[in-house]
Amino acid sequence: MDSADSRILLVEDHEDTREFLAVLLAHSKYKVETASTICEGLKLANAHAFDLFIFDSMLPDGSGVELCRRVRKFNQRTPIIFYSGLAYETDITKALAAGAQAYLVKPVDVTDLIQSVENLIGKAADSQSLEKQAV
Repeated sequence: MDSADSRILLVEDHEDTREFLAVLLAHSKYKVETASTICEGLKLANAHAFDLFIFDSMLPDGSGVELCRRVRKFNQRTPIIFYSGLAYETDITKALAAGAQAYLVKPVDVTDLIQSVENLIGKAADSQSLEKQAV
């Protein structure tokens, strides 16, 4: 899948980080929508199709893990990356158990972030293509 066709929902409460990531991803030709709360993120995730979600762990109205669990109730396919300052093994384990595919600890090298995004979007696209062929 060409990155120009890929849509990403970024849920991050820190304005500077949210803007930086949105610009970085847009520069890599992704279409990015942003939210700063669980409530905003859920509204967007319900209203639009995305190829990838990127969630922070700590949001003003709850945890990213809570957001991940709630998204997984209606969307089991779209990959989720956590981009978080929480680096304890228990934080990572909770996020992955809630349905995330990757967990990156801030700060992360931007090339590692873009590579993770590309890998997960590519895997999801390949999986959907195989499912269509099987039908």
